[in-house]
This record gives sequence, C-alpha cells and structure tokens, in this order.
Amino acid sequence: MPKTMQFFSEEQMRQMLKPEDVVHAMHAAFARDFHDTLRMPVRTHMELSGNILLLMPCYDSALSAAGVKMVTVSEKSGVHATYTLLDPDTGEALAVMQANYLTDLRTAATSAVATDLLARPDAQTLGIFGTGRQAIAHLTVLPRVRNFGRILVCGSGRSDVQRFCDRMKAEQGIEARPANAESCARDSDVVCTCTTSSTPLFDGRWLRPGAHLNLVGAFQPRTREVDDETVKRARIVVDTYEGALAEAGDLLIPLHGGVIQRSHILADLHEIASGKKTVRTHHDDITLFKSVGCALEDLVAAKIALSYKDWVNE
Repeated sequence: MPKTMQFFSEEQMRQMLKPEDVVHAMHAAFARDFHDTLRMPVRTHMELSGNILLLMPCYDSALSAAGVKMVTVSEKSGVHATYTLLDPDTGEALAVMQANYLTDLRTAATSAVATDLLARPDAQTLGIFGTGRQAIAHLTVLPRVRNFGRILVCGSGRSDVQRFCDRMKAEQGIEARPANAESCARDSDVVCTCTTSSTPLFDGRWLRPGAHLNLVGAFQPRTREVDDETVKRARIVVDTYEGALAEAGDLLIPLHGGVIQRSHILADLHEIASGKKTVRTHHDDITLFKSVGCALEDLVAAKIALSYKDWVNE
C-alpha cells in the first residue's frame, strides 16, 4: 500500500531539527567513506526571470534515503527552498518539507564541523559578516563547538547591525556587538562570511595568524567574498571538490588568475573528518573552509526531521 506523503511547514522543521543533532549527524556523514554509496550530481543551475533555480538531488544507499531540494535565489526575495524526501525503493515521495530553516541549519552545522576540525581550540572571538538568515544560523550554531567570549558582527550599515545585535539578544540571549570590516577581520579568531556580496569584504592582510574562516555566501564562479591575499595566506578545505571547482568563485577567480594552483586546495571535508588528512599543522596557520553546499547535507537533515516525526508519533 502506498505510504501517505507528509508535509512539514517551516515551524515544524524548526521543532524537529535541533542544532546539536544536525552538527553530530553532519560530522558522522562526512567522516564515513560514502563514495561507494553516494550518488550526488553537481547541482543544476537555471536562470529564471530575476531568479536562479537550483536543483540538488542525492541518493545514499547507506542511509537508505533519497531526495531532491529545489531552491530559488533572488535579489528581491532572498532564498526559498523546498525539499522532497523519497523512498529509494519505490520512488514515492515520503515528505515535502519547507526547507529554508533546513538549508540555514545544515549550512551552519557543516561550518561548525569544519570549525571544530580546523579552528584553534583557544579561539575566543567569532566574527560574522552579514545580518541575514545564514548569519543568524552561524551565530547560533558555532558557539556549540567553541567557547566564544566575544561575537562581532559586520553588515552593510551600522544601524542595521545594531538592530540585528538587539534581535539576537532578545531572541537568542546572545551578546553580539557591531564592528567595521577591519576590526571584524583583525580581531576574530573565527570569521564567517554570510553575505550576498560579489566582491571581497575585507583586506586579507588584516587576518590574524591562526584565524579560521568559513566562507558560505558566494556560490557562483564570478562572485567572491574574500580577496586574493586571503586565499594565498590560507590552508584551504572545501566541502566537496566537485562543487567547489565548479562553483566557488572565491577559489576559481584566483585559480584562473594564476594566484594559486589547484594544489593549494589541501583537502575536502570528508578527508579531514575521517582523519585521512590534517590541514592545521601549526598554531599560526590560517585555515579556510569554502562551502558551496552539497545535497548530502540536505539529505542528512531531511532524514533527521522525518525520523524525529516518526519517533514522536510512535
């Protein structure tokens, strides 16, 4: 008998997806040898009228799960995502999920995994560039892997940043304070770029020795959030080689310009999560995690949500 397809709203997804669960599951997913079980094509990009449509399918036989995320990205209305989780044996849709929160959380959780593996244990200051949904998610999730004593936020305008910081205090109980680009880059041990900028946000010479960066905003070959100097100074890890070398302007622009060579990208997230490679070898190394997002992250999060719903209903 066909299963009844379920629909999950954004509010239900917030209830079912707990940050600590997603961080743990994301680490486990990238630590295992998934290459023989995973089918994950590079996502499809399609230009619409004023929007970009992204399609992100994934099947993992080890998880007994399959699904596809549909995302639209617009300068006017932002990012909107829907996830369809499938029964891999029958092809039936098990659930359709509003997936904005899923996308925000899985991205921040993946950054948290990279931060836990790459940032110095004594990291004290978190710097966030951006005041949108990804900035909120990173500000909320990253303190779960490091004990930050100070949080700095840099946005496009000081009044917007102060409102953002006030909101984080009221809604999350998190103390953050506005900073300009130079102080956010100079004074932070962990820097997260969560913006829609297509040009570098700061001068790479400002970064302090030992800093770790998570770059999550730019996802097209012609856009970037950091400059050549940042990339040259950093020891680089990507979420997946395929996605980064197809989409990550932060890396493709300096690669095509001859600023760095392909060998400058030292590892992907699986290789450091599994212990196959070590990227931070010195206290003063600057490490950089470039994330363009991959469909495995969405599948892991969607499966957590469905499992939570099934467990609650038992």
